[in-house]
Amino acid sequence: MNIESCIPGTGKLRFIEVKGRVSGAPTITVTRNEILCSLNKPEDFILAIVEFLDAETHKVHYLHQPFQREPDFNAVTVDYDFAGFLVRAEGPRQTYRLLA
Repeated sequence: MNIESCIPGTGKLRFIEVKGRVSGAPTITVTRNEILCSLNKPEDFILAIVEFLDAETHKVHYLHQPFQREPDFNAVTVDYDFAGFLVRAEGPRQTYRLLA
């Protein structure tokens, strides 16, 4: 996980995996462990994709429940279609506070 975030007022942890890609990149690579974590805690996992539009501009996309099934047992990483993820992504549902 890149970020553990506490939902205000509940104490519930949310896990946010952050991936950065240049706009127009063909794929985004995710580890087997990241996929398994998302499948084990589907309501508590968010894939945050930072799309770098140019040297100074970026856009953040949030993808809830990004994966539908486990990768093969021997897979270390899996490449996904970057544009396909962006089509399914949305803006933030709420504000998150980072834990120190």
